[in-house]
Amino acid sequence: MNQEFPRPDPPGNRTVPPRRILPVIILSQFFGTSLWFASNAVLPELQSHLNLHGDLVGITTSAVQFGFILGTLGFSFFGLPDRLSPRILFAACSLAGALFNALVLVLASGLPSLIVLRFLTGVALAGIYPVGMKIAAGWYREGLGNALGFLVGALVLGTSFPHLLKSAGPAYGTGSANGIPWEGVILAVSIISALGGILMYLLVPDGPWNTQRAKFDAGSLRAIFRTEGVRSAAFGYFGHMWELYTFYAFLPFLLSVYRSGGPGAGFNTSLWAFAIIAAGSLGCAGGGIASNRWGSARVALAQLALSGACCIVSPLLFRLPVQIFLAVLLLWGIVVVGDSPQFSAMVARYAPSNSLGSALTIVNCIGFAITIVSIEVTSFLSHYVGAKYLFLFLALGPAIGLFYSRQLLQEKAA
Repeated sequence: MNQEFPRPDPPGNRTVPPRRILPVIILSQFFGTSLWFASNAVLPELQSHLNLHGDLVGITTSAVQFGFILGTLGFSFFGLPDRLSPRILFAACSLAGALFNALVLVLASGLPSLIVLRFLTGVALAGIYPVGMKIAAGWYREGLGNALGFLVGALVLGTSFPHLLKSAGPAYGTGSANGIPWEGVILAVSIISALGGILMYLLVPDGPWNTQRAKFDAGSLRAIFRTEGVRSAAFGYFGHMWELYTFYAFLPFLLSVYRSGGPGAGFNTSLWAFAIIAAGSLGCAGGGIASNRWGSARVALAQLALSGACCIVSPLLFRLPVQIFLAVLLLWGIVVVGDSPQFSAMVARYAPSNSLGSALTIVNCIGFAITIVSIEVTSFLSHYVGAKYLFLFLALGPAIGLFYSRQLLQEKAA
């Protein structure tokens, strides 16, 4: 997860944002990013409907990630967030994402069509998450860090929201007709995504600091990574991304395996998947507050170390009582994403001012490319490795991230 930070102040008097601005941006971001795991939340039912077999978690999640990567690169290459009003781009992508998501109910007839629709949803998300950050940066020069912390928290809540909707419906395989059917989950996510785009367009005008960023320049890659601070923060971010989306994608699987392992574990898998992912918003907000006192580096590395420790002890979780098992997963959900805004802030802090836009785009895209590798490797290993050992290899990301980003601790209040 990444975001962009404006550098120069515009001329004129300081503008105090209207009180509605930040809440509307947060709500719109939350609504739009609910598209991310909409299909994952109802994947068993969707597979049954399409008569698909095998493990599709990896390929459907990777399709979204790949679409997001290409969308981010494409938007940056053509300068769309700078040439167009960001709120118009956000609204258009929210509506497009809502359409692509809803078309799963109409056009998805097999795996190829499902993958294409999820890929297009990922492209639309490239105009929601990063552009939402740009809109916030256009309004908040003072207190931008806190504003972005809330926005990353909104992303986390949006990612988890389809699981909450699913928890209100019948459990797969029960034959129950009560609650929200899986088609209703898909449709509800599309409706709120469209609503988020409309709210942003109607209620959030372009801000006074809506300045152009540096244009994307792939040729600046070597210069960017020659900057020690950027390199250290970027590798910390890469290690974080190796773990994050794989944890999110396979969390329902982990919960289901534990739930089927014995008596006393009859919890609602979808509801707890929502709670564990949503807990990350506390890590983002709390980490932002803590960074004001201890610095971004200490906060980021502490959370990365804790999430890595959770990976290492994950095989032991299946031996724990259900209350402790869920408590540990809640802690994991908090720290697995709480370091993200801090690594992003450090990349922006150390990046050369004339390469800021390229640095953030490149680091963001590499990070999401890493998630595809991690998800696909985990999907492959799930056929050969026992479920309780599956999350163990995710510790590789935090370990590498901690090793390469440890120099950041030497910077005062980094």
